Amino acid sequence: MNSADRVLITVTGPDRTGVTATLTGILAQQGATLHDIEQVVVQGQLTLCLVVGVPETRDVLKELLFAAKELDMELDFKPVPAAAATTEPPVAEGRRFVITAIGPTLGAPHLHEIAKALSEAGANIEKIGRLSENTLASVEIHALLPADRDSEVLKRTLLAVATSAGFDVSLQPESLYRRSKRLVVLDMDSTLIRIEVIDELARAHGVGPEVSRITERAMQGEMDYDESLRQRVALLKGLDVAVLDRIAADLPLTEGAETMVRVLKRLGYKIAVISGGFSRAAEALKRRLDMDYAYSNNLEVQGGKLTGRVVGPIVNAQRKAELLETIAQAEGVLLDQVIAVGDGANDALMLERAGLGIAFHAKAKLREHADTSISGAGLDAILYLLGFSARELQEVE
Repeated sequence: MNSADRVLITVTGPDRTGVTATLTGILAQQGATLHDIEQVVVQGQLTLCLVVGVPETRDVLKELLFAAKELDMELDFKPVPAAAATTEPPVAEGRRFVITAIGPTLGAPHLHEIAKALSEAGANIEKIGRLSENTLASVEIHALLPADRDSEVLKRTLLAVATSAGFDVSLQPESLYRRSKRLVVLDMDSTLIRIEVIDELARAHGVGPEVSRITERAMQGEMDYDESLRQRVALLKGLDVAVLDRIAADLPLTEGAETMVRVLKRLGYKIAVISGGFSRAAEALKRRLDMDYAYSNNLEVQGGKLTGRVVGPIVNAQRKAELLETIAQAEGVLLDQVIAVGDGANDALMLERAGLGIAFHAKAKLREHADTSISGAGLDAILYLLGFSARELQEVE
């Protein structure tokens, strides 16, 4: 070997304190040049890779081999080809994405389907890491997609794979903003809570079937949201407002809602609920979860009973998107730093405006238009989408 030679050194064995310090100490003492380093620990087993420029007059490799034996580690080395050693590695062209997989227990079949989809799209996997603790419940994959490949096609492929196999998957551009979100905006009914408040009110007033028929007509596109809301609210005329307050006081939270809000609040996020539901319920949730904003429809009350009318502007799809922008502007937050979460067509524009739009337990049409979807996990799965590991999240529990 001469002074220009580089060697790839791979060290494997039980992880323990001091391994890296010992080996890099030998490199320093021997005057070797360290060009690259990567280390990972999986199930207590360490793998350390180093690219080293070996001085011609020093016994670097012999010293490393001796030290590895003393540490009960295995050491392997091979020369780096001269061409690779004398030229800078080519800059890979394309766009980098982060794929996050979430499921009760991920296994080889799930990871195979993801890797296969990436391979068929021409994407090269650069790094894989586990986000969950103890079990393989969430995995983060970093991949480079060639510039001439469509990320939307890849997203649809991954969504189809995940839906078929029963897990959740997200495809996000790798950027500074992925882990620097600052505002989360949530729909209320069937998103932040497990029920639809208007359905509960309708059942209590004995008009459940009538309200359901109007809802179905709206879902089929036979009437717009504003008109459907007015007609449904009209059927609630005469209902004692105490019924609404009683329901609002005991709303069943969606799994993971409290954890998500608590963690993000401690990290300095602002949390808002923007709902096509009703203000008494939204305000009750705001107080209960210590959220920062709550916007929803105001029901007119006279003599302690609902009049069957909505007061003020209706919080429809357009209004939701506008309110998201208003809150972001008030907080000095870029739209790229906003997360929006919803389950219905009324949330589509809001999800489009946000830097990360999440379809939560939503119908297929909204999932196709959102940036990503969560269909099996709870709201706390959003924390994995932000790149936080379970170990990191323990610090803010």
